[in-house]
Amino acid sequence: MKMADMAGFNRYRPRLCANWGRALLLLCLIFVSSTIHADKQVNLLALFKDKAIVHIDGVRRLLAAGEASPEGVTLIRTDADHAVVEFDGRRETLTLGMATVFPGTGKSVVSANESVSLWADPRGFFYADGTINSYPVRFLVDTGANTIAISSDLARRIGIKLSDGQPWIANTAGGMVRMVRIKLDRVSVGDITLRDVDAGVILGSHPDTPLLGMSFLGEVDMVRRGDQMELKKRY
Repeated sequence: MKMADMAGFNRYRPRLCANWGRALLLLCLIFVSSTIHADKQVNLLALFKDKAIVHIDGVRRLLAAGEASPEGVTLIRTDADHAVVEFDGRRETLTLGMATVFPGTGKSVVSANESVSLWADPRGFFYADGTINSYPVRFLVDTGANTIAISSDLARRIGIKLSDGQPWIANTAGGMVRMVRIKLDRVSVGDITLRDVDAGVILGSHPDTPLLGMSFLGEVDMVRRGDQMELKKRY
């Protein structure tokens, strides 16, 4: 290279290096953004013919079979009890109220003291110790119940005034029953606490064990892995 050409090259060299530096930074950012994927947590809330309502990272979506959500989760198909969903090439079968996590390299923002782990008993049922308006109870986890359900006997012990509620008729596995719809001031399971939770008070002594239904479960993230179920406070 001639001296004149070399002088011209040296004059433009800082600009070329700066441009290459910016290009290299841009390529690194593109690479990082394309390889980092946050975990996707998908919770099945409701089933219809060829449709389902799901929570995806806390956002409620109504999807038709074959439709993909903005988060990239596709509803493959549904039946009376299940929904098959797919994310990033992986398929999972969900039952009502259950959730799955599609793992990525991201980390969920949940503190350790705002989650609770439950284990199934020999019959496959999940129980959870908690409180209703600070009164200690032992719940039976029931994803088939629309709301928390307690007996009027328990409501009386807790100090709940049924006169403040709304008379209602509920369709249960045992037939039609009279109940009163109310709002519970505070419901806690472990260190997870929700306020103003919908509940039904069934007149009489049943259910023997209060049911932890979807008015609570639908507001937290539930992940089941075999005999273990984890409830996490949703953000």
